[in-house]
Amino acid sequence: MNLFFEESGDFKVGTVLSQAGEAYQVEMPSGKRTKVKVKDVLLQYEKPSAVELLEAAKAVAADVDFEFLWEVAGQEEFGFAELGAEYFGHAPLPPEAAGLILALHGAPIYFYKKGRGRYKAAPEASLRAAQAGIEKKKQQGVIQAGYVDELKANRLPDAMRPLVQQLLFKPDKNSIEFKALDAACNELHTTPPRLMLAAGGIESPKQLHMARFLFENFPRGSGFPAVTVPAAPANLPLAAVAAFSIDDVTTTEIDDAFSVVTLADGMVQVGIHIAAPGLGIRPDDPIDKMARARMSTVYMPGDKITMLPDELVARFTLAEGKTCPAVSLYATIDPADWSVKSTVTRAELVPIKSNLRNNDLDEVVSEEALAAGTGEYPHKAEMAVLWQWALTLEAARMVKREGFGLKPEQNNRVDFNFYVEDDVVTVLRRKRGAPLDKIVAELMIFANSTWGKLMHDSGVPGIYRSQGAGSGAGWAAKMQVRMVTHAAPHQGLGVDQYAWSTSPLRRYTDLVNQWQILACAEHGVTAPLVAPFKPRDANLFAIVSAFDAAYAAYNDHQQNMERYWCLRWLGQQDQRQVEAVVLKDEVLRLADIPLIIRLPGMPQVARGAQVKLDILRWDELDLTIEARLLELPSSSEIAADADLDYEEEEPASATASVSATASATASVTAPATAPDTGEVAASEAVEAEGSVTVVTSEPTAG
Repeated sequence: MNLFFEESGDFKVGTVLSQAGEAYQVEMPSGKRTKVKVKDVLLQYEKPSAVELLEAAKAVAADVDFEFLWEVAGQEEFGFAELGAEYFGHAPLPPEAAGLILALHGAPIYFYKKGRGRYKAAPEASLRAAQAGIEKKKQQGVIQAGYVDELKANRLPDAMRPLVQQLLFKPDKNSIEFKALDAACNELHTTPPRLMLAAGGIESPKQLHMARFLFENFPRGSGFPAVTVPAAPANLPLAAVAAFSIDDVTTTEIDDAFSVVTLADGMVQVGIHIAAPGLGIRPDDPIDKMARARMSTVYMPGDKITMLPDELVARFTLAEGKTCPAVSLYATIDPADWSVKSTVTRAELVPIKSNLRNNDLDEVVSEEALAAGTGEYPHKAEMAVLWQWALTLEAARMVKREGFGLKPEQNNRVDFNFYVEDDVVTVLRRKRGAPLDKIVAELMIFANSTWGKLMHDSGVPGIYRSQGAGSGAGWAAKMQVRMVTHAAPHQGLGVDQYAWSTSPLRRYTDLVNQWQILACAEHGVTAPLVAPFKPRDANLFAIVSAFDAAYAAYNDHQQNMERYWCLRWLGQQDQRQVEAVVLKDEVLRLADIPLIIRLPGMPQVARGAQVKLDILRWDELDLTIEARLLELPSSSEIAADADLDYEEEEPASATASVSATASATASVTAPATAPDTGEVAASEAVEAEGSVTVVTSEPTAG
């Protein structure tokens, strides 16, 4: 005897060997033996054989007219044998019965299963809807196949053009457009970005990197709506100074300027003047909401996305020849020992005499020239005073750092400036600690520390950068930098408190702190009552959290774009054999650009050693590079600008090992960067202790 039975949702046949109670011992056509329960048996028959029955049943099922079968079935539940008698016009033979079962089971839109061997015809409305859905899927399949063919021919279907960014960055995986893209990529053994690049969906790797960033961070676009630019208060006093700024040639958001006045008693008054958009923007007004949504200006080589509209920046930037509203910090200094005798903060109008550019002055304003008093350049006398005071401020910070248990800052690191014009990149090296950089850095640190203390002493909360001063050994031990709303030491900088306050045109934290500082300067002991943000203000905590997230995303994008432009530089310069500096173990930095490469398995070489690399290939889309070691140095070949304190914040990923002959696929690890690079020489660089600092298109102070 043979059986036709159901097992785990599948239909099988076999020959009975024996029966014991409610179970059969059955031999399958494959020779395998299995136990089949009586309740799972649908047919018992003698002929044909198990194999023949299954083949005949499949042929019967293939010939079934489902529309006719559905009409015959009626609306009541039925067993397959009952329906078979009506459909075939006689009691179904074993192959017919088995074929009918296979047909009923394989047509779920026509028949709903109600039990083993029992079914019910689908309601007509449900059947027609299901048929329409199947037809729609067939049509979509035809369209999808057409899309695949076009993509494989490197043509982008017109229907996919508006969806390029969504398909790349946040695809609907159920859409036919994504399915077509995925299928084409699988057949071509490529990735969606590469296929989009080949098909013209994106113009270049640069556009891809920018589009991804804008899609994730500026989904409504990076432009501003029309705004009414507020004016500063008209009753501000006029400062009796002639201030000047020091910035990179590309800087447009000029936040800070300086002045030097010799007083009648021989003391020197140094003014640190910070642009004051906080005098025009008020919390929760339309421009504040724009700034808070962005949190910071986004910097990248050759471009930027500003935090504030251009019209407002133009109104408050400290531009040459204008009298600008500013928050001024005046320090009275004794030139005998350059000690600070007193400080005062006030809002005022400051005449800006000059916007100096370090690109023009770096070669002239050297340490030697300042020491000897030689050379001719604007504001020479004021520069000499600021230089002496900056050296004193730096020395005091180093003492403080040592008190925190840290070694002095390293000045042997190198900075890089990126300049992009007509898609051609120029990368210039600058030794960290140049006099102009040091002047700006030290005075900004002084202002941020002094104003941080002012807010603390006044009982007004602010946004502080703290390093190594928190409770718990975790983050403190690792010297991580945290943003907090109370005064706390910044051990890396060597100050008791450090509140970002000197870049209100391009960082929202600084704008918030400026409002708090203005309240302290104007109202004194009553400042806590009138300051926009009160102690333990939940809104202030929310700003800190949002700023951290936005700043991290912007920094990642800046690093990606710096990495991209480094690879572009290699191609534009046709660099195939390059010098590199060993930063740590297997981590190297190219000598002429801030491109960090890891060569896994590289022979042990001293930090700072110069090696020669052979650049095999690089990929501007994936931002990866392949290199191999050509030449190891002698023990005496140590780079003068080697970063001997380099520490990776996160391990560089490696994709291959390297033997003693040093051939490897190397991942690019972007250096730690900061857009506020006038100050970065002595501040953010310290926060990422030992990292390579990259100056991008706008190295302003603060």
